Amino acid sequence: MRAFIFPGQGSQAVGMGKDLAAASAAAKAVFQEVDEALGQNLFRLMCEGPEEELTLTANAQPAIMANAVATLRVMEAEGGAKLADKARFVAGHSLGEYTALCAAGALDLATTAKLLKLRGSAMQAAVPVGIGAMAALLGADIAKAESLAEAAAQGEICCVANDNDPSQVVISGHIGAVDRAIALTKDYGIKRGIKLPVSAPFHCPLMQSAAAVMADALADILIHAPCVPLYANVTAAPVSDPAIITAQLVEQVTGRVRWRESIGAMAAAGVTEFVELGGKLLCPMVKRSAGDGVSAASIITMDDMEALLKQL
Repeated sequence: MRAFIFPGQGSQAVGMGKDLAAASAAAKAVFQEVDEALGQNLFRLMCEGPEEELTLTANAQPAIMANAVATLRVMEAEGGAKLADKARFVAGHSLGEYTALCAAGALDLATTAKLLKLRGSAMQAAVPVGIGAMAALLGADIAKAESLAEAAAQGEICCVANDNDPSQVVISGHIGAVDRAIALTKDYGIKRGIKLPVSAPFHCPLMQSAAAVMADALADILIHAPCVPLYANVTAAPVSDPAIITAQLVEQVTGRVRWRESIGAMAAAGVTEFVELGGKLLCPMVKRSAGDGVSAASIITMDDMEALLKQL
């Protein structure tokens, strides 16, 4: 049994999508449609940079989505490998959840691009620069991370944002609280804490205004039932009901990304193959979360795709 998974922020890189567009009209069409939907030349930014502009949340989110969807569309066009036939489930890390819904036919491409542009802008605007921060805790399981975050809060917000795998948890909140958490890592048996180069404290209660923006936007959007169930970030459980998906997308802005639990739940449901489209950050998390009983393949280049298509 197979699941297709879609990467989140941090997967962006200058040059992304360029080779795909050169090799396939299907990919080129995706990038053109996203550019038209957003009214900007996002694809040129993806190909040429500058990196600091591509990394801006409002650009990175639709760019990562467009690259992953283009990868899927090339696979479908060149290899006849339809997602509905080749995958039992989909899932995405944070913004990747929108990509997964687009890939599974729950959202159209133009709408997904606009929602992610808005989501990125709203998350950026929710907290002034210098107020919030995020940090990766290496060598931390969820219990240690939760205890550390609680101790470091001291009246401020500090909580688990991403439960990525059994050895990596990301915390988010007020910058002072996150700094205290980093200073306390050794006391909690955690190897180290590394502040992340992000512009806002995602997936914590400080994102409440962004959640409100997304609630308003999603209220006007028609979401269809996906062709295969989505494992949702906030529940680590499969969902197909459009009304529930809508509510969970709003909750996801301030809620925890339960990635480790999602991978474990999919493996328990019988998934033995995970295919990451358009990135390579999720596969190591999959292997650490689900162990030797599963395979995980990153599909980025045309060569990656050809190798996968032979297996499919």
